[in-house]
Amino acid sequence: MVLLSGPNMGGNVWKYVKDCLDTGWVSSVGAYVDQFEKMTAEFAGTKYAVATSSGTTALHIALLLAGVNENDYVITPNITFIATCNSICYTGAHPILIDTDPLNWQMDLNLLEDFLQNETEQRDGACHLKKDGNRIPVIMPVHVLGNMCDMDELLRLAKAHNLMVIEDSTEALGSYYKGKHAGSFGKMGTFSYNGNKIITTGGGGMIVTDDEALAKKAKHLTTQAKSDPFEYIHDEIGYNYRLVNVAAAMGVAQMEQLPDFIKRKKEIIAFYQSGLNGVGDIAFQQVCADVNPNWWMPTISTVKQREVLKALNDKKLQSRPFWVPMNQLKMFTEELYIQKNDCSDHVYRHCLSIPCSTYITDEEMQNVVDTIRSVF
Repeated sequence: MVLLSGPNMGGNVWKYVKDCLDTGWVSSVGAYVDQFEKMTAEFAGTKYAVATSSGTTALHIALLLAGVNENDYVITPNITFIATCNSICYTGAHPILIDTDPLNWQMDLNLLEDFLQNETEQRDGACHLKKDGNRIPVIMPVHVLGNMCDMDELLRLAKAHNLMVIEDSTEALGSYYKGKHAGSFGKMGTFSYNGNKIITTGGGGMIVTDDEALAKKAKHLTTQAKSDPFEYIHDEIGYNYRLVNVAAAMGVAQMEQLPDFIKRKKEIIAFYQSGLNGVGDIAFQQVCADVNPNWWMPTISTVKQREVLKALNDKKLQSRPFWVPMNQLKMFTEELYIQKNDCSDHVYRHCLSIPCSTYITDEEMQNVVDTIRSVF
């Protein structure tokens, strides 16, 4: 099986993990946790980073720190992985789903502007939904597949309507907009280190921010809100959300290799774009000139989505359809969905992701290309 996006366990992974096992520092404290946080903050261009047990828990804590409460709304794209909306629901809030841009597959900023201008109002320095008066404190853009929208425009709209920006940049480690790293635009950003991400700790996440108070509060909440170094005194409801040292050891070794991983991802997308150029109706995600993506997960669009998926997987070239749009999942069918042409459904029914592990060989990629071409 040629994996869709498997973990690359090269470099010092085995050495650092063995160090944790040899010394017994395997749990939620240790030098590797501190080092992983420091390396991530430096790479992302933020002052602080707080490691968490997953990208989902990073999002949850970020929303809690933003003061999102029960019956609030959080604006987010309709095309995203389920964790985005799950984290919103953990707070008791509801997502407002914005349809996707048909070309770059990010949140449609024109729809967002129309919605904010026509269906929200400002009261007491906060954004509220007109129809029920409930508060909208946060907008959570998702950098889908490591691509990014026009962040200048998104930040302009957020400022004009008093929305705090929390970036779901869980797929965008190594992506930039005008030279500025994903996750560093909003009040907080998040990364994920799931096994299929560009680097992995098996499972893990990170919150990045320039706000020292928020960083300290994030570390406090993720460690069960323990307020005394000796006594088991906890001063509020906390969470067991910290990343363990042995996983952080993997993260440190992975961060050392990240520039090479990004370089290989760009070679992979270039190979596919060249090999599939002019084949049927195949199209790739559009990237604007200001964005330098990490190309985490090469994904194509075609009316022959299901035929291509079958051909690839029959040859053990692991490929997957795109996420089901959030408004089509039974938990979110009643949530507010802002759309005109339901581009999310079109993207879902036409897009598929193809093998792109950083260790994939050119021969394996050629097999992918030839298999796709054979369908046409």
